[in-house]
This record gives sequence, structure tokens and C-alpha cells, in this order.
Amino acid sequence: MGLFTRKARDGPTTAHHEKHHHAPAEGYSMSTRPRFGQWLKYTWLDILTMALMGALGLGIYMAPPAANRSFPITFSDGEIVYPQFAYPLRKEIIPIVASALMSAFIPILIFLLAQIRVRSFWDFNNAVIGLLYSLITAAVFQVFLKCLIGGLRPHFLDVCKPDISLASNKPGDTGAGLNGVGYGQIYYTREICTGDPKEINDSLESFPSGHTTAAFAGFVYLSLYLNAKLKIFSNYHPSMWKLILLMAPLLGATLIGGALTIDEYHNWYDVFAGAVIGTTMAFSSYRMCYAAIWDWRWNHIPLSRAAPFAFANPELASALMTRKVGWGTTGGDRFHDRWGRHGHAAGAHHTGGTNGAGIARRPVGGEVV
Repeated sequence: MGLFTRKARDGPTTAHHEKHHHAPAEGYSMSTRPRFGQWLKYTWLDILTMALMGALGLGIYMAPPAANRSFPITFSDGEIVYPQFAYPLRKEIIPIVASALMSAFIPILIFLLAQIRVRSFWDFNNAVIGLLYSLITAAVFQVFLKCLIGGLRPHFLDVCKPDISLASNKPGDTGAGLNGVGYGQIYYTREICTGDPKEINDSLESFPSGHTTAAFAGFVYLSLYLNAKLKIFSNYHPSMWKLILLMAPLLGATLIGGALTIDEYHNWYDVFAGAVIGTTMAFSSYRMCYAAIWDWRWNHIPLSRAAPFAFANPELASALMTRKVGWGTTGGDRFHDRWGRHGHAAGAHHTGGTNGAGIARRPVGGEVV
């Protein structure tokens, strides 16, 4: 049995069943692995869009900062105006390439391991496609901000190596009218920098943090996937190890962002903005590929491109990593839907009834009904 082949717990897979309960004839069944041509038919536009967005992001990343930012250096007595921008240039604890690779390949590895229980091509496909949505859109979003807004890195003055004697306000100069200006004439532009131009460009693009954006885009997405597949925030009390597993990716993303304040590559607000951007993209991308984010009845079910979500009889309703309290078993999805939607079983009295295990419930101060 293949890794992406559904088990018998999903019920019959006959043509009759698929005709009446699965996708329409012009679409495809979510319960079977498609041929490459079928997959490409529904995915080629995403692949093209990702390639174009990647090229756009790379082009903007390589471009010099657009803003001609002014900055102070010292007062007349030689005191540094903003010491927070005078830290020494240090080697990154976690390079940007390492952050991007971890944010992509660790989730993909987890998606693959999940297929030991889930066994669904379309679940793996949607998980990976959604992850790429998150990472690529987050990357392009943040490079636009870096180029058009930017900001000073904590080591900016060390990289700039300013020489005030180079200040010029002559017509035709790039910084004309912006050197030796402001209150006390202490503001200048990069024309007075004598350091490496590439390092200066990089030190002018601190906001937001690209490391943090990638980390949160990838690891928040992974946490949403784990929550859905393990039913952590669901209709029963799960074991604590599931909570730890859910929080582990968030800890990793936070550590990656926090490390940037140790090696003085970013200010705290750069890291915070990157976390917000990455989290926003992760939530948006997950919801595009799965039926819900927080609704525990549906948030594990991948969406089809060919047909709207069938709430009455969804495909892959049992594509889960857990089997607790009936989840991931034949008929279990209908049981959980009934109790989640109505809060009580059919025929049960509103003030009593039974819970999912058939145990009598008793209202506070009341009798068993």
C-alpha cells in the first residue's frame, strides 16, 4: 500500500460511490492520487505565479534601498546621538539562508511523516502548496518594505564608517540639501559613509526582519497543520505532549527572531513586524488550502480546486494523525460533526443527554436524564 493511498476506513471507493458522494465528473476525487497531467492541470498556474513572485522578490532584494534616509552621528562634543545604532558588526548566529531552509524543509518533513497515518496525496499537496504560498508571499511582502521603507540596523554606524568632512550640499550631489541639516545641523545622508557599499545598503534595510518573517511564515503554518491533524484544540481533552508538539515550531520561530537581537542584526521592532507579517501569511495560506483554521470539525480537510467544500459529506474527513475519541475512523467524522454542530445527540434532551462515549450527563444541581 502506497504512502499516499487511502485506507479502507474512508469507506468504499467504487465508481458509484465517487459519482454520488465525491467530486463531479469534470473534477477529480480527493481520495485518489492523480496522474501527473491531472495534477499539473490544476497546479500549473500556482507554479507560474510562484516563479514570477520569486523572481520579483529576488529582484527587489538585490536592488539598493529606495529611501535616502537621514541619520545623526554625534553632537558637537563628540557624544554619539543614537548609541543603539553603533553596535559592532558581528557574524549572524543564524544566516538568512539557514532560516529560510529550516522554515521550508522542517515543515515539509513533518508533512511527509504525517502521511504514515494520513495517507493522502492531496493532503500532502495542499500542505506543501499552502506552505509555499506563505513563504513566498511573506518574502515578497517584506522585501518591498525593506526597499521602500527600511531602517537603520543596530550596527549601521560601524558599517557606515562616517566621515563628516565628505558632507556636501552642492547641486547635483545625491544628498544635496540633506547633509549637516536639522536642529544643530547633526543630520547627514549616506554620502558621508566610507564603508563597503553592499554592507551599507544592507544596514539601511533593517525593517522588517527577513529571518523572522520566514520563520513565522513556515512554523506558524506548521503549528496550524499539527493542531488540525492531531485535533489539539478540539472537542476532547488531549494529552499534554500534543500541546508541546504544537508549541515547538512557535518556539523555534521565536528563537530565530530573538537571536537577531543578540547578534545585533535587527531592532526589536524589526523582529516584531516580521513575526506579524509571517503569521498573517501563514493563517491566510492555510485557510486557502484547508476548510477551516479553528473550526475543529473541518480544519484538517484539504480543499479541492474543482468543487466547493461539501459540508454534508466531505472527502478526506478521516485524513488525520490521531484516532482518539473516534477521530480518523470510519463514521467518526459524522459523529463529531453531529455533536459539534448541535451540542447534543439526536433525540437527547437539551438539559441532559449523553456525551460522545454514551455516558449520562447531569446538569449542575439536577438529576440524570
